[in-house]
Amino acid sequence: QVQLVESGGASVQAGGSLRLSCAASGDTSRMTYMGWFRQAPGKEREGVAAIRLFGSTEYADSVKGRFTISKDNAKNTLYLQMNSLEPEDTAMYFCAADRVAWSLFPRYNYWGQGTQVTVSS
Repeated sequence: QVQLVESGGASVQAGGSLRLSCAASGDTSRMTYMGWFRQAPGKEREGVAAIRLFGSTEYADSVKGRFTISKDNAKNTLYLQMNSLEPEDTAMYFCAADRVAWSLFPRYNYWGQGTQVTVSS
């Protein structure tokens, strides 16, 4: 099994920055691929960023150049550095993990409980 716990969400003003963390524990062999997703009220969950075993990354077009996903394998922690935040980034942010490379599709097997990010204009 895999347990994922997000933290770092907060309320910030537009243009600000936040760093989200996702502490992972359990069977690390099931965490080959990890990603960040977000879901705003009334909207579908969407992929934000994903990272593969050897560090290659991909991003949604809406966050390219502003968000950076990274992973500290020694700490089993996934990060999402978010800069130049916009009100449209307001959502609950979730981390996810799986053995399968789901990329930005919300088909991962393991999910955290989420952390709220609110960006005011």
